[in-house]
Amino acid sequence: MADGAGVSIGYLAERTGLAVSAIRYYEAQGLVSPWRNAGGQRRFMRADIRRLSFIMIAQQFGFSLPEIRELLSELPGSRTPTPEDWTQISLSFRENLDRRIETLQKLRDNLDGCIGCGCLSLPKCRLYNPGDFANGKGAGPRYLMGDRPMPQSSD
Repeated sequence: MADGAGVSIGYLAERTGLAVSAIRYYEAQGLVSPWRNAGGQRRFMRADIRRLSFIMIAQQFGFSLPEIRELLSELPGSRTPTPEDWTQISLSFRENLDRRIETLQKLRDNLDGCIGCGCLSLPKCRLYNPGDFANGKGAGPRYLMGDRPMPQSSD
């Protein structure tokens, strides 16, 4: 199979483990851009195997399709991405993953304690979030989102 001829959607499905319908969906979302050969068949670049594999992994890590589209927009559409192209995209992906990992670790370590959500249902919350102090910092679980609890007095 010559690179200039591209690969079929069936081959892409076989190599990535995705259903053909999923590949068509990603095409409709602008995440892959096949062309049509003289017989009207969709043809994809071999590099789309990596692109679709990246999409699958990013979704497993909780990235939305708009976030994935933004990351992939850094890749060239008219040529096969180089290792340097992938290095560039991996840097921004890594930064985002690091933030998500930090948040997941906070969730794991603090879910049984005060998270600054304002419920004040746990006795410990009344110590770390007296009078719903966290509410002044905004909505949501403020302590899991990175805000610090009110400093405790040493009486």
